[in-house]
Amino acid sequence: MELAYIPSPSHGVQYLGPIPLRAYAFCIIIGVFVAVWLGNRRWIARGGRAGTVADIAVWAVPFGLVGGRLYHVITDYELYFSAGRDWVDAFKVWEGGLGIWGAIALGALGAWIGARRRGIPMPAYADAVAPGIALAQAIGRWGNWFNQELYGRATDVPWALHITSSADGRVPGYYHPTFLYESLWCVGVALLVIWADRRFTLGHGRAFALYVAAYCVGRFWIEYLRVDDAHHVLGLRLNNWTALVVFLLAVTYIVVSAKKRPGREAVVEPGASADGTTTDGTAGADGTDGESEKAGKGEGEADSGDAGPAATGSAATGPTDLTKGEGGAAPVEDDVKTEAGTETGAKAETESAGGKKG
Repeated sequence: MELAYIPSPSHGVQYLGPIPLRAYAFCIIIGVFVAVWLGNRRWIARGGRAGTVADIAVWAVPFGLVGGRLYHVITDYELYFSAGRDWVDAFKVWEGGLGIWGAIALGALGAWIGARRRGIPMPAYADAVAPGIALAQAIGRWGNWFNQELYGRATDVPWALHITSSADGRVPGYYHPTFLYESLWCVGVALLVIWADRRFTLGHGRAFALYVAAYCVGRFWIEYLRVDDAHHVLGLRLNNWTALVVFLLAVTYIVVSAKKRPGREAVVEPGASADGTTTDGTAGADGTDGESEKAGKGEGEADSGDAGPAATGSAATGPTDLTKGEGGAAPVEDDVKTEAGTETGAKAETESAGGKKG
């Protein structure tokens, strides 16, 4: 008997009257909220508008759930369509079975639709939500713990997972807690992306590509420890091959993108101010509204237009030339004279132009 181990929950569902409360579903929901919360903060920091991440997530999350389930059902079709199985079980998402590869692929399609509807560049949005997706995976993996599934090989390490269920071919014993390994790995991936994004100013989808590449590295060795049934190709599990191919694609994207589009997007969302508010009437951080700012800008443009070429040349010399003379003092009288001269020059130019037209 092991002296130290990680116990498994006796069951993964509680009932509130006739309503089942499934831990697996709660882990996914909590993960989604964390991803949206962190993604929103990062989006605002990049110059986006508050609430945009959640609006696009309305498209991305349902697509991701469908994609994750489709990948699982297709790659493990024998669980639902072989002899003695009920194909209706393929729709029972709450019982577990979501493939991250399908979830990311179809979720990206949903996000692309939502981003396109708002005129937002998809790579910028992907960069903002990348660490949040990794944290959502870290939280979601605990749903596997509640379901006593996706564990690794038998082991006697102090942190071994104690499987007590014998349903669906399980053999009670002590196994590598691969759900925990992947959860911790995903937390590390999220921190890596946040650090690299700040250190190297990643943009144009490279932060998301880094998340994908880093996740694939961890998934490859964790997948190697798992003992659940899986399709094998040339001695490797299907998910190992998927991780390898996706890793190479992500690294290739980082290299090519860095050469073709270095730096980061200057504007990620049209009409958004630096503090995440709109510029079309929504109150800003200083209490002024967008209309007032527009009015102020309009008056400023009118003034500069009336001043003519002389004012334009004066503005080009910078703020110092407007307020200080050669000795550093602020000659008020000279400023008045200059303004008068400017008006006279503008008037003369107007009269001259009128004479030419006549």
